[in-house]
Amino acid sequence: MQKTLSLDALAREHLDQAHATPNGRSATTVHGGREHTLRQTLLALTAGTALAEHENPGEATLLVLRGHVRLTSGDTEREGRTGDLIVIPPARHGLEALEDAAVLLTVVAQG
Repeated sequence: MQKTLSLDALAREHLDQAHATPNGRSATTVHGGREHTLRQTLLALTAGTALAEHENPGEATLLVLRGHVRLTSGDTEREGRTGDLIVIPPARHGLEALEDAAVLLTVVAQG
């Protein structure tokens, strides 16, 4: 059985790392990986940093651990703040940090 992990501590650590990088981002796989069906990744973004529009890798959600983010997909925008769960639409989408933010991306990859 895997040890217990503090997402709060991991979010703090990766936000510090994001502030130290030129692109304002830091990420780590929390569970799973490309060889697994279920993947969970913690993403930390500094305010104003965005992930460009990209394809949806499968059924996915974002849990906002800290901060404020905006998910865009076509003409649709969804905002989330600490504690919010955002269902990612099955379409191209992008993510922007409206303030320093850390999110937990959960993906069930399509086979």
